[in-house]
Amino acid sequence: MRGDTIAAIATSPSGVGGIGIVRISGEHAEEICRRLFRPSREVTCYESHRLYHGHIVDIERDMIIDEGLVALMRAPHSYTGEDVLEISCHGNPLILKSVLDLALKAGARPAEPGEFTKRAFLNNRIDLAQAEAVADLVSAGTERGLQQALQALRGGLSAEIRSFRVSLADVLAAIETHIDFSEEDIELPSLRQYIGRLEEAAAAMAETAATYDKAIFYRDGVTAVIIGRPNVGKSSLLNCLAGRRRAIVAVEPGTTRDFIEAEVLIGDIRVRFVDTAGIRDSDHPVEAEGVLYARERADDADLVLVVIDGSGEFTREDSEIIEAYRAKNMLVVVNKDDLTRRLSLEDLERVDPGSKPVFVSAKENRGMEELRERIGQLYDTSGIGDSDVMLTNLRHKEAVEVAAACVERAVRNLKEGASPELPALEISEALRHLALITGEEAGEDILDIIFSRFCVGK
Repeated sequence: MRGDTIAAIATSPSGVGGIGIVRISGEHAEEICRRLFRPSREVTCYESHRLYHGHIVDIERDMIIDEGLVALMRAPHSYTGEDVLEISCHGNPLILKSVLDLALKAGARPAEPGEFTKRAFLNNRIDLAQAEAVADLVSAGTERGLQQALQALRGGLSAEIRSFRVSLADVLAAIETHIDFSEEDIELPSLRQYIGRLEEAAAAMAETAATYDKAIFYRDGVTAVIIGRPNVGKSSLLNCLAGRRRAIVAVEPGTTRDFIEAEVLIGDIRVRFVDTAGIRDSDHPVEAEGVLYARERADDADLVLVVIDGSGEFTREDSEIIEAYRAKNMLVVVNKDDLTRRLSLEDLERVDPGSKPVFVSAKENRGMEELRERIGQLYDTSGIGDSDVMLTNLRHKEAVEVAAACVERAVRNLKEGASPELPALEISEALRHLALITGEEAGEDILDIIFSRFCVGK
């Protein structure tokens, strides 16, 4: 990439802000700075990591675009490891686009998604696990998720993977010594002495991989679909959980025909509640389509809240809905608890043995705290400390699981007295998969996939 200078708007493109930043990286960064920036005081040589005040100008039209600040960070002490120029101007999207256009006219090209971070990785400023943590840091929606991303960015995950690799590499070296000197008249220690060490490594890797199932919810949150028959109070429940009116509430069944969503923070988890059309047979094509979509959203949800009318009898439709989603994370919510209860809990128990429904009154906003607590318990991570490494990336989880499985096979080989070449091969494969996490074994195809998921400008 030598000689290739890239530029992009580095701040959020979602709207107008007080300040916006255009980032430029490459060996022509200073040249571009001199072409489009006029400092308030004469500058002979731009010092690295110092802010300069002045105006951004279009020299072709002899026109001032904006007043702002620039900072030139010289290689290798920059985010990308190259010369980096950051232009801070007012956050109007029109101004930012004009400044970016000037940078492109001055010799830069538009940056691809994640290309700044990709250059940081390729220039050995960060490893691949740290690079992926940048994306998690930008998208973190909870304090716990933010702390986990920061820990990974500081190298916490990389250090854990490195400790696994060091331990396995030591054992592999001992096994390879046996292979190299097997025909020599040298007495070598038994390889069985390394079984315990390998078992500890496999167990530690399995424990790390197991954090993913809960930790992933810190990054992506939980989608909870509210489903049930018409007029059982699904929309009222959504409004109570959201703390504001998000859905239309009406006595007439079939009011909700589209998805209405509300995002709520429960403990450390961001929960996206989705209100859906009432589940019933309908001849109305729009309502029938809404019911179909409701079932599809519930099929894909992390959590399903099945709402039942506690003031009415337990119906065949209630039973069918519970049966359909009992295999998923599901909570039965009995609504309208402010009215006389006619629901047969024995009927509910027959359909959902061991069921522990939550009784609420959406009308009077009762039982919501218990419902939130029950949801929080499903995604409880109290056993995981703030300093513990947690995997929030499926790629990392799969690589650690494969590595652990390889080590377990190596242990079996040693216990069975197999030829040392077999455990050596398994440990080598484990090391290769661990190296995929930090990037030592990552090919260009893997890098392209990873960095394509980044936003432009990062």
